[in-house]
Amino acid sequence: MLKPKKFKIARRLGPAVYEQAQTERFALSEARKKKAAPKDKHRKNISAFNVALKEKQRVRFHYGISERQFARYVKESMAKKGNPVALLFARLEQRLDNVVYRIGLAPTHRAARQMVSHGHIAIAGKRMRVPSHQVSEGTVFSVREGSQTSKLFSKEGDEKTSTATMPNWISLDEKKKEWKIVGIPSLELLQPGFNLNAVIEFYSR
Repeated sequence: MLKPKKFKIARRLGPAVYEQAQTERFALSEARKKKAAPKDKHRKNISAFNVALKEKQRVRFHYGISERQFARYVKESMAKKGNPVALLFARLEQRLDNVVYRIGLAPTHRAARQMVSHGHIAIAGKRMRVPSHQVSEGTVFSVREGSQTSKLFSKEGDEKTSTATMPNWISLDEKKKEWKIVGIPSLELLQPGFNLNAVIEFYSR
């Protein structure tokens, strides 16, 4: 269940920001409030700047990244050769905490970040405690041997992982219980409703 602060953020920026807000209960609550809210006939047009600002906040909150770190990701993507939108998306998706979330080991980005911070994930057999660590093609990771008996990785958790929709740039070796990065995240996988072009425009001002 969303805490009051996150609930307000989800109401302002949309349910896609937090996994817990993507529920029927949240949608019904929003529908009731919109229906009861008085219509503002004098509502001003939202400026392009405010649209871009809101989009930047939506993406940042979704991945759970600080403003300073997010700005660095954007500026580095803009400085490289290639499509800055595609480069930014790949940078965000290839964070270790996001990868742990994508494969279904954790129910939310926050839980995935804690899982990595507590040392439950190993890369090439070595414990990794940095959620922002960037995985690259060829990276092999797994649940740390000493953590495999934890309740976090119970049989029920294994079943949940096996039924999760595996991104096409990650492969699972069920026998070894290892995952491998086999490609680069493409923009086709961008979550519906997120506009990274607006984010790039915001930081280009």
